[in-house]
This record gives sequence, C-alpha cells and structure tokens, in this order.
Amino acid sequence: MTDRPASPAAPALPSLGGRRPNYRERVVDVLRAALIAGELRPGEVYSAPGLAPRLGVSATPVREAMLELVKEGMVEIVPNKGFRVTAVSEKQLDEYTHVRSLIEIPTTAGLAATADPADLEALRPVAQEIVGSALKGDLIAYVEADLTFHLGLLALAGNDHLVEVVRDLRRRSRLFGLTALVRAGRLTASAEEHLELLDALLARDEQAVREVMTRHLGHVRGLWAARQPTDD
Repeated sequence: MTDRPASPAAPALPSLGGRRPNYRERVVDVLRAALIAGELRPGEVYSAPGLAPRLGVSATPVREAMLELVKEGMVEIVPNKGFRVTAVSEKQLDEYTHVRSLIEIPTTAGLAATADPADLEALRPVAQEIVGSALKGDLIAYVEADLTFHLGLLALAGNDHLVEVVRDLRRRSRLFGLTALVRAGRLTASAEEHLELLDALLARDEQAVREVMTRHLGHVRGLWAARQPTDD
C-alpha cells in the first residue's frame, strides 16, 4: 500500500481543515485534481487514513470522496487496503483529447462572435488565478481553476450537455508533465494563454481564438503530458 508523502519537488495536498462550505464536495474536487495532476499515481494504493493527514481532515470524508471517485472510474477498491488509482492508456488519452478538440476549439472560437464582453471579463479573475497557481507551483489549484475557466467559457455557448461532456473528458485526462514544467519554470507561459484567449475573444478575433485554443489543447498530449505531440 502506498501512502508515502509527496516528493519534496511536488506540492503537498492542500489542507482542508476548517473549510465547511460544500465540505464533502471540496474533498472530492481536491482528490480528483490530485489524480489529474499526477499527485496520486496510477497503480498505487492509497488509504483514507493515510491521505487524511495530508488534507488536514478525518478519514471519513476522504473515504466518502474516494468512493465517489470509484463511481467515476478514477480509482478502484482494494479490499482491506484502500483504493488503487486506475491507469489510463496513451490511446485513451489521445482519444479523449481528440474529442475535446472537436468540441472545445470550434465552440470557443464561435464565442468570439456571440459572447457578452461582461461575461468574458467575469472570467478574468479565474484566468489570473491560473497564472498565480502556476507561479506558486500549486498544481491542484491550477487544475481546478483551469477546469472552472474552460467550463465557464463553454457555458456561454448555452449548451449544458456539451459542458457536461467536456467536464467528463477533462476529469479523465492525466497531466503528469505539470510537475516537470513547474521545476523548469515553464508552466506560467501555458497559464498565461488563458489571458491571451480572453483578450482574443474580447477583440472578436475568431482566428486568433482558434489558434490559441489549438495550441493550448496541444499541451494536453505534449508539454502537460510529459511527451511531445505526435504527427499522427
């Protein structure tokens, strides 16, 4: 069973002690982001009592959160030991990213013509939070803010089902290259693309929006995945 502490180079799981609003959901969100960012690794087994001190909470909400993540297929129960993080194949990740590109790029580009500037500006603090998280090397906050930003943008298209499809695909993604980018001081450049995207949308420049989104999604299977994109 693997309840080893996070490596010194990787940020620890954030303490949630004392945070009461939507408490259970918050534990789920943090653990899900930790899985996506690679703080919790595929194939390793984690117990609720082992994770609880890293979150500053008791074992009960962690166990409940992990059971929720079992339903999402992100972990599986290992009797009398805890929860094993499920692996996602390279082929699956490529397929998820391909579907995301088919949805997110044209939908976001279309917002250049339809989105209310006030609604776009309302997302700027989230974009700035992404940059701040990158500067601090807080991968869990980075992943959470990134999800909030992009789902918030897609919601402006008015298709709730589309947003839920992308939410599911993003949860299935794994971004194991983020830690290396933090160490190299390169994550901030990717984070700033969110501000670049907002500026292009506000300028009503559909082509620029499409270019930024294409580049940005390319990181999912390139920089953020700790591999270079393939040509196939």
